[in-house]
Parts: sequence; C-alpha cells; structure tokens
Amino acid sequence: MEPPTTGGIASAATAGNSSTHKFHPCDEAVIATNDDASDCKRCAVRLGYWKDDYIGYFVRNQERKAPEINRGYFARVKGVEMCVEKFLKKTSGNCQIINLGCGFDTLYFRLRDTAHQVKNFIELDFPTVTARKCYTIKRNKALLARIHDEDGEVRLSPTDLHGPSYHLMGVDLRNLDEVDNKLQQAEVDYTLPTIFLAECVLVYIEAQNCRNLLQWIAQKFQAAVFVNYEQVNMNDRFGEVMLNNLRGRGCSLAGVESCLSLETQRNRFKDSGWSGARAWDMVQVYESISAAERQRIERLEMLDEGELLLQLFQHYCLVVAWLGLAFQDIDITVEELMSSLNID
Repeated sequence: MEPPTTGGIASAATAGNSSTHKFHPCDEAVIATNDDASDCKRCAVRLGYWKDDYIGYFVRNQERKAPEINRGYFARVKGVEMCVEKFLKKTSGNCQIINLGCGFDTLYFRLRDTAHQVKNFIELDFPTVTARKCYTIKRNKALLARIHDEDGEVRLSPTDLHGPSYHLMGVDLRNLDEVDNKLQQAEVDYTLPTIFLAECVLVYIEAQNCRNLLQWIAQKFQAAVFVNYEQVNMNDRFGEVMLNNLRGRGCSLAGVESCLSLETQRNRFKDSGWSGARAWDMVQVYESISAAERQRIERLEMLDEGELLLQLFQHYCLVVAWLGLAFQDIDITVEELMSSLNID
C-alpha cells in the first residue's frame, strides 16, 4: 500500500509534468503494475527466496502470494541479475546501468553492498512513480546514505533525485527529447559501456514508439546491452487469458505484437538497429539456475501441482540484445560461483 503521506507529492508531480507530455488513458493502469510487482517481490523476499534489505522501505504490504508467483519472481530476479553480473565482470565496473521503467527496484542499493561498483546508475519511470520513490528515499537515512558519499550532495525535486553516481528521474519513455534531456541531466556518457534493464515495460509502449526508443539508443550508444524481461507466446489460449486479465485492469499492452514468440522478441531489437539478440523462455532461465539454488527455494513452499508454474514460465521470457561485439556472449548460463548480488 502507498503511504498516505506520499499522495500529495505524487499528485503534485503529475500535475507539474502535465505540460511536458500527455498521459495516455491506460497509463494509470500501467503505473499500478509497479505496485503489484513490488508487492510480489516483497513477499518472496520475506519468505527467503532471495535477500533484499531495501524492498521493505518501498513496500509495506505483507499479503501472501501463491507459491507459483513467488517462484516466478525468483526466476525473474535471478535471470536479470545473472546478466547484470556478467556485464559488470566484463567491464570491471567501468560502465553505466540505465533502468527503464524502474519502479521500486532496489538493484542500485543492493549493488552498493557488494564489491560491484559502476560509474553511473540511472533510473527512469513515470513522474508519479519516481515521486513516490524520491519521497521514500528522502525520508529514510539508510537509503540516502547509500546514495551520497562524503564529498557528494543529493539534489531533490518532487520527481527527480540526483546523487554523485545515482540519478532517479520522472520521464515519459515515449518522448525521446525528454529522455535525452533527462539523461544529459544525469551526466550520461554515451561512449561508456551501458546495460539497459526493462522488466515488463516495452510491452506497454506502442510499437512505433518502442522502435523509435530502441533505434535512438542504438544510434546514441557505442557499446550496450539490453536485458528485457517480458511476456511471450501471447497467441495461445493461456496467453489470451493473461491478455484479457491485463486488459480487464485497463492495460492495453500496446506492444504485444513483439510478444508472440521468442523470434518476435529478438526481431524487435534486430529490426531497430541492434547487432543481435538472444531470447529464452523462463523454463530455460529457471533450468539455468544452479541445482543447489533451485532445491533451496523449492523447499520454501510446496506446489500443489507444477502445471500452472510451467505455463507461467512458458509465457515469460528473457531477452539479451547487444550493440557491437564486446557483449554478444552475455547469456544465462550459470558460472561456477554463485551470484554475489545478494540474491542467493
């Protein structure tokens, strides 16, 4: 649940940004998906699926989710972070992370607790979402302490926050001039290796706007990786049920044409000027996680039967796209060492 004291900030932020872009009818429903995802992550963390000392600052809800949901979010978080860790190792931290549609994601804070450091960490989302995240960070010293160092200052507005190497900003990803302006405010370096993260974001963007965004990134950045977690196989019966459920909540899934198969997921990037792309459904991602780690989390909760989890895994995927050749080998295969990003 959203703390009641944040409502004024969120409302003011939305009103203050209404002149810069026009909200679409389904935007509020899309924004609400952040709360759903954050609630699910909070539940899985409380049950011990992975470690996250920060999600509790952003999410107070303690509603218990179904075991299939918890296991699905575990695979989602583990899969994304597997790719992030390989990117960080290849760049030795001489890189940027740009989190598109970041919601209440806590990766920046968890990275600060590890040996992994990056030159710049940028988060973008609707101003309504970033206003709430800014407010939560501002009122919790444990979060602020991770953002500024002894010499650095933290600059705050209702929707934006700027620290020495962390920038959280409200923006409409469909407005590329606005995105460009915000990235410049965040002192982005277009020559630095950059990894983009998006979890169920592109599916809500109209196909042409999404193509424009991906083409723009491909033209501006010299070396980059894009990690995209999203729906797939949306053209079968189970996919139709998923779509109808989302549409019933007001989400139009404007980019669903790219979610018909792993091939359409890859082609979304290849057709937008990216050098290449790979895609795996979440069955493959889950099976790539070490047996010991899978056995550990499978003991946390019993599944009544595995058919629903299998269907969910078959209808979500992980896509890794790249610009240039330096990062074309980043995939989901597990290395001998377990992840050091505090999720195991």
